[in-house]
Amino acid sequence: MTYILVGMSLLFVAIGFIVTENNAKYLLSGYNTMTEEERKKVDIKSYIPYFRKFHIILGISFLVLGYGINLINKNYAGIFLAVYPILTYIYFAINSSKFSGGLNTKSNKIGLYVIVGAFIFVVGLISYGFKENKIVFDSQKIELKGIYGETIETEQIKSIEIENELPKITLKTNGFALGEIRKGFFKTANGEIVKLILNSEQKSYILLTKSDGKKIYYSARGKSNEKVLNEIKKTLPNNGYSK
Repeated sequence: MTYILVGMSLLFVAIGFIVTENNAKYLLSGYNTMTEEERKKVDIKSYIPYFRKFHIILGISFLVLGYGINLINKNYAGIFLAVYPILTYIYFAINSSKFSGGLNTKSNKIGLYVIVGAFIFVVGLISYGFKENKIVFDSQKIELKGIYGETIETEQIKSIEIENELPKITLKTNGFALGEIRKGFFKTANGEIVKLILNSEQKSYILLTKSDGKKIYYSARGKSNEKVLNEIKKTLPNNGYSK
């Protein structure tokens, strides 16, 4: 998380210095698609210093606030990382519109709508990703509900056990990951693809190995994984599962 915060902070600050009055017609989004007549209506001399100041403040505040939140709660830090830049760009779009005719102009309205739409999409995605994947089971099957969930018939189960550590994860191949919440498919250091359904920060995990060798690591929220595993073993008819 620290590397991501530092990297993104440096990127924000760099953006503030990369765009200048001379190259704005090539690099500045929106401005680079305007006609010469439209550009004459933009106070680019005043806009560029404001643009630079905004990105410097964004970069510094992103690092300081993100690092502080990460010390308190990694999940909150993940939400901050995704949401804070969009919120600040909404503020930027509203406040910087004064340099190009105000929010009543069509281009400024469209720009603001796009950013607000992105914010709504990201908040919806985060809400969906943070929703707990419940695990339900009976004598016939185990079902993982929610995003990246699946149903596993009892004859497909090779073993169910508690693991104290996750394998070293090197890459998210297809999934959702913010803070300690990780759901989807991830690649391990030895090249194996495993499914993670982690709803919490518990440091023990239920490892379900299927008969085809595929592995699923699950972590509940609000209940210990050891208790969940005991309930599963009492329900499933096969007493040969790993303990």
